[in-house]
Amino acid sequence: MDGMKNTPLLEKHQGLQALLAPFGGWLMPIQYAGILAEHRWCREKAALFDICHMGELLFQGDIEGDGLEHVFTFSVKKIPVGRSRYGFLLNERGGILDDLIVFRLAEDRAMVVVNAATTENDFAVIRSRLRPGADFTDITPALGKLDLQGPLARAVLVETFGEDLASIPFFKFVKRELLGVEAIVSRTGYTGELGYEIFIPVEKVGELWDLFVRDERVAPAGLGARDLLRLELGYSLYGSDIDEETTPISAGLGGFVDLGKEFVGKEALVAEEREGSKRVKVAFRVDSRRAPRHDYGIYHEGAEVGRVTSGAFSPMLGCGIGLGYVTPHCAPIGTPLTIRHEKVELQGVVVELPFYREGSLRG
Repeated sequence: MDGMKNTPLLEKHQGLQALLAPFGGWLMPIQYAGILAEHRWCREKAALFDICHMGELLFQGDIEGDGLEHVFTFSVKKIPVGRSRYGFLLNERGGILDDLIVFRLAEDRAMVVVNAATTENDFAVIRSRLRPGADFTDITPALGKLDLQGPLARAVLVETFGEDLASIPFFKFVKRELLGVEAIVSRTGYTGELGYEIFIPVEKVGELWDLFVRDERVAPAGLGARDLLRLELGYSLYGSDIDEETTPISAGLGGFVDLGKEFVGKEALVAEEREGSKRVKVAFRVDSRRAPRHDYGIYHEGAEVGRVTSGAFSPMLGCGIGLGYVTPHCAPIGTPLTIRHEKVELQGVVVELPFYREGSLRG
C-alpha cells in the first residue's frame, strides 16, 4: 500500500497467505490461519510474531550527566545491566506520550524499545530532553525483532540455540551469538505466556524466521491474535487504552512511576494523586459471548459514565471482556455496568485484572 512501511518479512507473510493491513504506519500481518486458531496455538504451544515495526532507540554516554535519568517515569541508572524495565514517557500534563521498555545494555548504554506509531515523536522528545550533543540514535532500520511466545517457547529456543538460554529470568536479557551475529534474547513479551523477544540485525531476521517456522511446535501469529492475547492479561494498548490524554495513575499503572525522582510530568501526577483522577480505567466482563467494542458507551444506573477503549470475545473465559474509562464512583470491583451501542446492549460487571490467570508467563 502507498505510504506504508514494509517489514523485512513481507514476502514471507505473503507466501503464507497472511491477511495484511496497515498498523502504526506499517503494512503488517493481521492473521494467517485465523485469529482464534493463532490465539490457542500461543496459549498451548509456541507462536511466532513479526514485531519488526517497533522502534529501537540507542543511548550511549553518561546516563545522569547527559539527562537520560530524568526522561522516563523510572530510574534508568538503577536498572542493573542485563535487565529491562517498563514505564512511560510523559508530557508536562502527565499524559502518556508512549509506554516503553528500557534495556540496560551496559553502564553507559541503554536501548529504548517503543511503539511503532510513536517512534519518530519519541525520538524527538527524548532528544530534546537530553544534553545537546548526547549520543542518541534511532537504530530501528538496522534491527529485526521476533517474539516467540507460548509454553513451549523455551524448549524450542533451547533446542535451536543451546541450553544456556534456558535460565534467562523474567525481564532479564542476554547478548548471544545467533546465526553468526550478535543478538539480544529477552525474557519479555506481550501475551501472558512464557516467551522471548529476540533482537537481531535486520539482514538475519528472515533466516531466523525460517528456522523457527520449520519447527512443528511453532506457528506464525498475527497482530489480531496478539491483541486478543494481551487483552486477556489486561495489558494496555497505546492509542486505545492509553494516550496523551490519559495518565499512568488514571490508567491504573502508577506502579510503574517513581515519584521519588524527577521527570517531566511528575508535578501533574503528584497533583492527581492528591486530588484524585477524574476518570479511571476499569476492566469488565459481560454476560454474553458478544464482544464489546472500542468507543461503546458505558452506563451505570441509566447514566453514561464512560467509554470502552478495548474489547473482544475471550476464548479462554468464554465471554466478552473489555477495558474502559469511567467516573471513579463506578470503578470498585463488582460495580454493575451496561455496555451500549446503537441496538447492542450488554450487561457487565467491573472485575480485577488479569482476566486470564493460567498463562505460563513466569514459568
